[in-house]
Amino acid sequence: MRYCCLCMVVFYRLVTFAMQENIEQRYAIKFCVKLNKSATETFTSLTEAYEDATLSRTMVFKWHKTLKEGRENVEDDPRSGRPISSTNNQNVEVVRAVIAKDRRMSVRMIAEETGSDKSAVHRILTDHLHKRKICAKLVPKNLPVE
Repeated sequence: MRYCCLCMVVFYRLVTFAMQENIEQRYAIKFCVKLNKSATETFTSLTEAYEDATLSRTMVFKWHKTLKEGRENVEDDPRSGRPISSTNNQNVEVVRAVIAKDRRMSVRMIAEETGSDKSAVHRILTDHLHKRKICAKLVPKNLPVE
């Protein structure tokens, strides 16, 4: 599914706003912990202040507990997995060069040649190079591929 640029900008800003609001609520939880308020009192205060945009009860209790145990940082911990930087300009150019040599390569073949994973190559092809179908070679099932 493709979205127009304006829709993507609006979506990005909404996500960014929601993330900032989550961080803001975590600071509020940290403040309540410093005031020795219980998790229930903290959740009630947040619900009063943020109404429908309040973090879930589970998340408030989780953050309350971790902050009470001594955690100071309210930012998300780094996550495992391939970083989003796998679709940087350098990787886009590498994939573009591979396609320029042979436009009939599959996503798997491009991934093997570039050393990337298939999802990163697929993301580069669709989001950056605006390609839908790479492998144009149609072969019946019973015939060997050259």
